[in-house]
Amino acid sequence: MDAILERSHELKQALIEFVLEAEGELAQSLEAYAAAQSHRERQDIAQRDLIIDTFLTEGKIGDKNVLDLFLESQPELSENDRNLVSSWRCSFIGLFATLQVLPDGFELMNWLTAKHYIVKPNNLLTLQEMKRFKEGEILLTRIAPVTDNVWMFSGPCIPMGRLGKPKLAVAIGNFKENYKKSLYSDAPELLELAWQSVEQYHQDFLGFFGSDEVVMPGYQMNKKIEEFQEVLTKKRLAAAGIDENKSLSQIAAEAGVTQEEMKAAAEESGADSKAIAQMFDSKNPTRMVTPKVELPANLKKAEQLTALTHPRWGQMFLPAYSRFKAMLEVEDWQNNIENTEKLVCQYLEDSTINAFIWHRLAETYPAQMEKLLKTVLQRPELKIDRDLDALLQEYNKPIEPDLPEIASVPVHLHNLFQEALVEVNKSKSKGKGKKKIGIGFQK
Repeated sequence: MDAILERSHELKQALIEFVLEAEGELAQSLEAYAAAQSHRERQDIAQRDLIIDTFLTEGKIGDKNVLDLFLESQPELSENDRNLVSSWRCSFIGLFATLQVLPDGFELMNWLTAKHYIVKPNNLLTLQEMKRFKEGEILLTRIAPVTDNVWMFSGPCIPMGRLGKPKLAVAIGNFKENYKKSLYSDAPELLELAWQSVEQYHQDFLGFFGSDEVVMPGYQMNKKIEEFQEVLTKKRLAAAGIDENKSLSQIAAEAGVTQEEMKAAAEESGADSKAIAQMFDSKNPTRMVTPKVELPANLKKAEQLTALTHPRWGQMFLPAYSRFKAMLEVEDWQNNIENTEKLVCQYLEDSTINAFIWHRLAETYPAQMEKLLKTVLQRPELKIDRDLDALLQEYNKPIEPDLPEIASVPVHLHNLFQEALVEVNKSKSKGKGKKKIGIGFQK
């Protein structure tokens, strides 16, 4: 075992003991951090250890993080030791593919960013436990830098086995849901591109609808969103240099995929199978069919559906937004307090009603919103400009947006999801079921 890996193990154990044996603010901060993370999925020992390991580098007490407090408590550490511990600020969790098994470690690829790493256990016991890992296996783990070229396993390593493309795509989708802040931890350039795509979607929405708030019956909204998606598709085809007048047969041939694969992917996206068949069978060039984009059935049936867009929060569809606004605009809402309480509680408890929506309403109707919340929540001291964020956090609503579903994804992930859909459709065609399943980053 390399000396620096051995030293990293010693320092890491000292850091863990420092945190777990702490009292006061540090202990309270760890407890609060673990509680905030515990809702995302089942909690076994490995998952709890991953949460603790993440706290070691992401936890904060006031304006200081845990690593700073640890280094302050260890004045005898050498400069090399301090630099090593400080480098762990770059630790991150990822979903890794095992590309190669090395004598003392592994070559891994982070599936979210396609970046490669040489990762080694920092103690012999862990190395022996990992001997069973095979090439092609998927690992959920955190890694931390040791040198410029070598990383170590920072926390527990959860093996997921060899996964086919459909199961891998689902695993990536689960990772996105459970670790929203860690999608592109080692590739800030990809994260920036994803955020830029959300901003561009917002601008396109404004250009098409003329407003960041659109209200219409659900069935009509569904048709308008389909038209909007068609405009976006043509725009992206033009930007990619693809001739939209080519037939699907020509596009498929040039792309090197079979007609069956393209039909399966298109049908999974919602395109009409007869229309696709006609396009392939036609001898004359015809335009591509834009995949059918449909709102969920409950939204299509809404009498009044509101679509909102924001350059950071993305796109939202709200069937009760008009009712909530109307409630704030009338003076006699207290005459129907039962329905009022029900709608307010729904908006507080529904995870899709984010902080942006609450702030938008509070900015438009500040006095009415304050009076409403004071009455419904029985909090006479509540001040909307002072207490709204704290109230939203009580109901587990993030104050800052996570990357929205409409954000673009890296090409290698897009290709994986498309290939996974083709495989799923091939399997479905052999069976009787036609139920759609969600794969990867749903958009």
